[in-house]
Amino acid sequence: MITKKEAQSKSKKRRKMASSPEKPPEGNNFEIRYLKGDLFACPEKDALAHCISEDCNMEAGIAVLFKKKYGCVEELQNQKKKTGEVAVLQKDQRYIYYLITKKVASDKPTYDDLQSSLKAMKNHCLSNGVLHISMPKIGCGLDNLEWDKVSAIIQEIFKDTSTIVTVYSL
Repeated sequence: MITKKEAQSKSKKRRKMASSPEKPPEGNNFEIRYLKGDLFACPEKDALAHCISEDCNMEAGIAVLFKKKYGCVEELQNQKKKTGEVAVLQKDQRYIYYLITKKVASDKPTYDDLQSSLKAMKNHCLSNGVLHISMPKIGCGLDNLEWDKVSAIIQEIFKDTSTIVTVYSL
């Protein structure tokens, strides 16, 4: 027979293991976390995500920082992704998701196009074992979408996964 103290110790160990970044969470443990700080200082194994246009212009907002840090604009353009899809780069142990949410940089995205891009990203994550995604409040800067609506879309899309999305703000 196990004592109460032993049972508590085992329970504590299981909780610690389940929250370990090295061990995938079991079941559907989707979660959105919020952090203040530099998105690019996130853990090295986290995937990154942000929104761009089909033309891969990346001349404004956080996209400029992605372009400066990761480059590969021609590689992204060669993927020929359309609105509602996702272009993907792999750098070392990290995937970088470029959610294609509009045709040209001067357009504004729709919630439907963002939702389609997020579904495409989810499918890539599931196929490639991605459990951690770091992102800004996508679509809510220069694109003027409302975070309450965007976060509800993210929750709906990822609810049946074990993905942890960390949203960074300054």
